[in-house]
Amino acid sequence: MSTATTYRTCPRSGLQFESQAEKLMLANAVAAVVFLLIGGILAIGIVLTRWPAVHWLEADTFYQVLTAHGIDMLIFWIIFFEIAVLYFCSSTLLRCRLATPKIAWLAFALMVIGSVMNNVAVYQGGSSVMMTSYVPMMAAPSFYLGLILFAVGALIGCFVFLGTLVVAKRDKTYQGSVPLVTFGAITACIIAVFTIVSGAIILVPTFLLSVGLIDAVDPLIYRTIWWAFGHSSQQINVAAHISIWYAVAAIAFGAKPMSERVSRGAFLLYILFLQLASAHHMLADPGMSTEWKVVNTSYFMYFAVLASMIHGLTIPGAMEVAQRQKGYNKGLFEWLRKAPWGNPTFSGVFISIIGFGFLGGISGVMMGTEQLNMIIHNTIYVPGHFHATVVIGTTLSFMALTYFLIPVLFKREMINPGLAKWQPYLFGLSMYFFCLVMMGAGTLGVSRRHWDMAFAGNALAYEWPGAAYLMMGLVGIAGIAAIAGGAIYIYITVGSLLWGKRLESGAANKEPTPIPLQIPSSVAVQSYGSMGFAAPGTFVLAMVFLVSFVLYYFINWKYLSTLWGLS
Repeated sequence: MSTATTYRTCPRSGLQFESQAEKLMLANAVAAVVFLLIGGILAIGIVLTRWPAVHWLEADTFYQVLTAHGIDMLIFWIIFFEIAVLYFCSSTLLRCRLATPKIAWLAFALMVIGSVMNNVAVYQGGSSVMMTSYVPMMAAPSFYLGLILFAVGALIGCFVFLGTLVVAKRDKTYQGSVPLVTFGAITACIIAVFTIVSGAIILVPTFLLSVGLIDAVDPLIYRTIWWAFGHSSQQINVAAHISIWYAVAAIAFGAKPMSERVSRGAFLLYILFLQLASAHHMLADPGMSTEWKVVNTSYFMYFAVLASMIHGLTIPGAMEVAQRQKGYNKGLFEWLRKAPWGNPTFSGVFISIIGFGFLGGISGVMMGTEQLNMIIHNTIYVPGHFHATVVIGTTLSFMALTYFLIPVLFKREMINPGLAKWQPYLFGLSMYFFCLVMMGAGTLGVSRRHWDMAFAGNALAYEWPGAAYLMMGLVGIAGIAAIAGGAIYIYITVGSLLWGKRLESGAANKEPTPIPLQIPSSVAVQSYGSMGFAAPGTFVLAMVFLVSFVLYYFINWKYLSTLWGLS
């Protein structure tokens, strides 16, 4: 494979792509979409089985499908795409060559080999251990080896990203601090290194156990370290998709950060405190002290919550300020009404921001409270929460960015733009409803992992209230609608690559052109909107969020108080 370095400047965006980085971005993005397709097909079996009226798959097939779906979606689809984002935020945004492209291709190869190996192990049977793969319930050795190879490849990709930052600094391809979007990607990379190393620490001995080289792995130690990998992988996603939110605000509006220093500080809070949320998966475990649980899931985790609330205020706020500077100043929300809602890049991101904040954020803080966690621990509320974070937050953001990248990176005209315009609404709003009814069913106690909520044929079968069956039926309907939205995204993405009109590539050069990048600028906001606020509409939305959070928190404490009567 040739590693000759050339640069092309995209005539549509002004972004500059180094040849090897561009090929690696394409390869990782395509691999990501392949696993999204596989995971989406598997999702059909899951939702049609959890839908009580259909109850499609038998138990052994259901757990096999659920294992593959969880790993393909939560690990392979997302991390392949994130590696592409890391290369974009380093080589492209900093206008420099990619460090060690041959090693980057090795990383990609390891990720492909590992992901395929893991999937084969699951489909061969005997490895239906779910994504968590808790010991002592063992999978085939190739199941663990596949995850280890994938993790090593992803870790190498992170180091290639960091090496590219060194190249950019040495070649002085930017002035001052790195752009905010790249800073967010650095945050994601740092969290990724911690996450992947945590996975290796526990998956390597588990692999050795599976081949008989060691006798045991302590289940509590496994759970504690595994969740440093399992939950922190979502924290990579948070840093990555928030970086995309800042980028799209600049792309769609020319928006500048309201305070770049505050936004960078929020990213730093992520590095220090975000992974501690892993503890909320172990609040029901007897092996961890109450002090450890309370400190990790309250005092420390609240700093990460503060960081998310800062981003949730500054990104829509930057959009509002940019719109008001264009003259959209009538009332609180003209800036929002006149936003480009027909542009799937913007609409996807805005639907992602609202859903991630209201559904994922509020439910996550509630789950992270030790007492309230007991209400919904191991119920279907939990996947309701993480579909709000991983799917509405991360996957929808990645979909939105893809619509920008199809002409810019893939150099193709997007097929069926009318259908693309509606895709974020179908997918995003279906997932809103999917998460809400799943959380409702979980609040009533429906099991998280049992394939048959009715426990049909069991001597001690539990009679659920009719509302639980209704909500699980709605989960099935909303899930199928969301899968249709995902299928449209894959059709548009793959179809554009295969059949879309080829666009002009742009001028090619041997050396990068020294044009400073303007996404986003570090200029602080100077103008004001109304009522003394630069972004009064965003402030009102933030107050709505705060009231919603307080009410929901109070309702759950009230619900907890009714579970055990005192006399």
